[in-house]
Formats: sequence, C-alpha cells, structure tokens
Amino acid sequence: MLALALRSLWNRRGTAALTLLTLAISVLLLTGVEKLRQDARQGFFNTVAGTDLIVGARSGSLPLLLYSVFNIGQPTNNIRWSSYEQIAAQDQVAWSIPITLGDSHRGFRVVGTTEDYFRYYRFGKQQPLSFSQGDAFDDLFDVVIGAEVARALNYSLGDKLVIAHGLGQGSFANHDDMPFTVSGILQSTGTPVDRNVLIKLEAWEAIHLGWRAGTRIPGLSASQDEAREMDLTPKQITAFLLGLESPISTFHLQRSINTFRAEPLQAILPGVAIQELWQVMAVAERTLLVISGFVVFAGFTGMLGMLLTSLNERRRELAVLRAVGAGPLRIVALLLFEATLLTFLGILLGMLLLTLLTFGIQDWLALEYGIFLNPGWPDKSQWLFLGAVQLAGLLTGLIPAWRAYRYTLADGLTPRL
Repeated sequence: MLALALRSLWNRRGTAALTLLTLAISVLLLTGVEKLRQDARQGFFNTVAGTDLIVGARSGSLPLLLYSVFNIGQPTNNIRWSSYEQIAAQDQVAWSIPITLGDSHRGFRVVGTTEDYFRYYRFGKQQPLSFSQGDAFDDLFDVVIGAEVARALNYSLGDKLVIAHGLGQGSFANHDDMPFTVSGILQSTGTPVDRNVLIKLEAWEAIHLGWRAGTRIPGLSASQDEAREMDLTPKQITAFLLGLESPISTFHLQRSINTFRAEPLQAILPGVAIQELWQVMAVAERTLLVISGFVVFAGFTGMLGMLLTSLNERRRELAVLRAVGAGPLRIVALLLFEATLLTFLGILLGMLLLTLLTFGIQDWLALEYGIFLNPGWPDKSQWLFLGAVQLAGLLTGLIPAWRAYRYTLADGLTPRL
C-alpha cells in the first residue's frame, strides 16, 4: 500500500508538491502562533517570582508593572528616598530592591539599583540571578549587563560604555564624562533582565551631577574621582520591589502603602497585575488562532481539490486496480492512505520550517520585542493541534474515497466522449 501510494503521488508530483507546501505553511502558521502564544505567556509569568509587592507612584497597576518589570513605557513620577526607607524598614519586609529608570545605552534600558538586586531578584521557578562572567559592582562606575545586551553589542568584561541621558536608540546628550566598565555579565534568563544595563544607585546620582532638566550645566559637573568622595545618597527613585516575611501580611502592607500619607504611592501584586495584562492581550491571541485555523482550512481545501481533480484523471487507473482484483475497500484505503500520508508529510515539513524559523528569528524577537522563543519539542497543546490536523487530513480524504467507492468497473473502462 505504501509503495503504491508513493508511486501514485510521484506520478502527480507537481500537484502533490504544491499541496504539501500549502499544508506545511498552514501547519507552520498554526503551530507557530501557538508557540508564540505559549512562550510569550510563559515569559510574562516567569519574569518575576518571589516578589510580593511592587511599589511606585500612583499610575495604575499595568503601567507600574510594565515600566518596573518589563521595561516598557515611562514612569509618571518618582518617589522620595525617605518614603522608600520608611517602608523598607517595616517589620513585615524581609528584603527590598530599589530601582531608578530613565536613561539608556544604545537602545537598552539602564537600571539604577543596589547589590540586593542580584541577591533577592527571582524569576521562573524561584531561580536566582547568576553570572556567566565577572561579578557584581566593585567600583562606583562598574556596570553589570544582561545576556542579551552582551550578545547584541558584543561586550565582554573590561569594556567601556557610555550611558545616554533619556530613552531611545540614539541620544545627543551622553554622560560621556563618566564612562562605565563592564564588571559582570548575567546568565541568560529568558526575561527582560537579559536586556538590562545595571548600575549602582550612587552611580546614577553621580552621572547626573550638574544636570538640570535634561541638560548639562557647565561648571557644575564633577570628575569621577571627585564623585567617589561625595555623598551620593539618592533623593528619588522610580519604584521598588518588596519581599515579605510572611505572605499573610501582604494585603495589610499593600493597604498601608496605598494610603501612605507622605506622598501618593501604589503597591501592586505582580501576579495579579500580570494576569490582568495577559487578559488584555487575550483578544489578539484568540484572533491569531482563528486566522491560523482558517489558513489550515484553506490548506485542506486545496488538498481536497487536488484529490478530487486527480480522481477524475485516475478513473482508468482505479478501474485497472479493480480489474486485477482490488476490491472497493482497498481503493478506499489507498485514497485515505494518500491523504493521510500527504497530511503527515505536511506536518513534518511544517514543523521543520517552524524549527528553522525559531532559530532564525529568536534573537531578533528577543532584542526588538522582548519575546523569548524556546526551541524544543512541541508541548501538549501543540501535539493536540497536530493531532487535529492529522485527523482533519483523514476526514478530508473520505470525500474522494467515497466517490471512488461508488465508481464501478464498467464506469472506469467506458470511454467518455
């Protein structure tokens, strides 16, 4: 049966190849959208773990989550350092990570923080940050870069870099009087941390000495050596992450921060905010799946058209098979096998294209959109989709198989004028 089906398809190799390519593209789109959805979802929920509260200026839970964790958007306001110290000193707080945002380096966000960032930040399944090379800050003007930054900009330990004032790919205002030295490169995490450029909070204050309203004021700046001797305690930060001694106190502390009298603050639960963010994206997610489903349907429509067209051309072939002893059920089995084989080969080709495409665009997606694709075997949902595609191919083959079953020997051998 296999040899007969392969020879029959080979005789119609042009049409079969086009059908196979159509099915492969359909499978590629369907599984690719599902993979993109799953990896984006996993990346979202694995970005931050073990953090009980994220605190920032009042702006809404989604904006606070996006700029503090995902490096998207800009904060509406900063919060006073004294407010951070007061909240971080409370008995319920086990650890805190202050962060300051607003500058960049060649399109990557610069994050001012402390060494507690490397000590307490968790992602995925409570995984800590680790270094592939070097270590955390030693000198005031040391910088730690994420894996994606090191790969994209080809940085290594000891390289010098200059931070730009403000955000964006290019800037005309650079802190070029105070260059930084790469002291550490983080292991890849598959999260936005890979795109971070991390410096000390004190270094953030140092590079902004003599700056007013985004402009350097001549005569007010200091050298790096002078900055090392100064008191560079921050006056403001953008946000901070909190880990609590007990989850039981989470809602009590959240309510206390939301009613903080010194200044308007907002504390959010990162898990709840991420779930809310994903629900916002659910409409686009479902729309992509529906479009992919229609593409698969179009692919099977093309295969059905090919099988029905070839059936009219194969009436004598099928009649000869009947004449040499092949029963109607064997003819049905042959056509079903051809449809199943075409679908299976289309699935294999589609998955091969998906793998090649994943390896080809994963770096670009990570760099441009912060979406990290993980090459590997299909997950449960993708296997279900592939099984549904294979079943649909079998059902599509039933239509020409039923028509072939109804052909008689006389019908096949009678010439048509």
